[in-house]
Amino acid sequence: MSRGCRLCPRSCGADREAGERGVCGETGTLRVARAAPHFWEEPCISGTKGSGAVFFSGCPLGCIYCQNRLIARGGVGREISASRLCDIFFELADQGANNINLVTPDHFAPMVAQAVVQARGRGFPLPFVYNTSGYVTVETLRRFDGLIDVYLPDFKYMDEARAGEYSGAPDYPRVAAAAIGEMYRQVGRVKFVTAPGEDEPLIKRGVIVRHLLLPGGLRDAKRIVAYLYKTYQDAVYMSLLRQYTPVDAVSRHSLLGRPVKRKNYDALVDYALSLGVEHAFIQEGGAVSESFIPSFDYEGVERCR
Repeated sequence: MSRGCRLCPRSCGADREAGERGVCGETGTLRVARAAPHFWEEPCISGTKGSGAVFFSGCPLGCIYCQNRLIARGGVGREISASRLCDIFFELADQGANNINLVTPDHFAPMVAQAVVQARGRGFPLPFVYNTSGYVTVETLRRFDGLIDVYLPDFKYMDEARAGEYSGAPDYPRVAAAAIGEMYRQVGRVKFVTAPGEDEPLIKRGVIVRHLLLPGGLRDAKRIVAYLYKTYQDAVYMSLLRQYTPVDAVSRHSLLGRPVKRKNYDALVDYALSLGVEHAFIQEGGAVSESFIPSFDYEGVERCR
């Protein structure tokens, strides 16, 4: 990690190696809040045995409606080494995880890449999933070229004004589009594999782009779906999420303080179908975001004694 940090698009220049905290809220020391099987990802990722999710502390984006504020703001996390992270991968594999799910690793990219290289050198058998907000530079992603099997980015906004208001990042649309392009260059079309004990195929390689529909965000969501389908057709999968739930920080916001209307989510799905989208995940029923958030209690982070 360089002494003037440029790992994320904010390029804050913090001397994280010397203990200074970057815009992500983290120093140069790797911190993890939880490492355990996770069962609430897309079916082809979680399967029946779960995805081996490693939740990293801190976040470069800082959305005002963030559902994971506890870790995104650096409120929890244990300091570990890249070597320990590598061991965690093997421990999750021993627990039966279908893959290793690296959740918001962008600001720790050098150390995470080092751990993946170590694991591959020791014959690690499972796919690696890079789970990100989409606000990540092409240069950072290139550190993982040949190391990551599946990319799971968000595409939160196409509208610069919304990106600026909600995440302080008016450049988000441009950054996310470039990032997804690099991801696709690295891993190509989505491919699945039949796994023992699984009812449905699991993803082996490729890109799944998530979009969480926000209140008042239907028009922007349609622009994102249209862009992705025009650019990639069915070579990448979309995951259209309706699990938004207002957190206390936005409870009085004129738009974000209310849940998404079912009719708006249905309209988004209908729009995707009208374009010809066939490869997409949708959420049925009344998905509530809290049900998808685990306890960040350091499970799996420290060695068993």
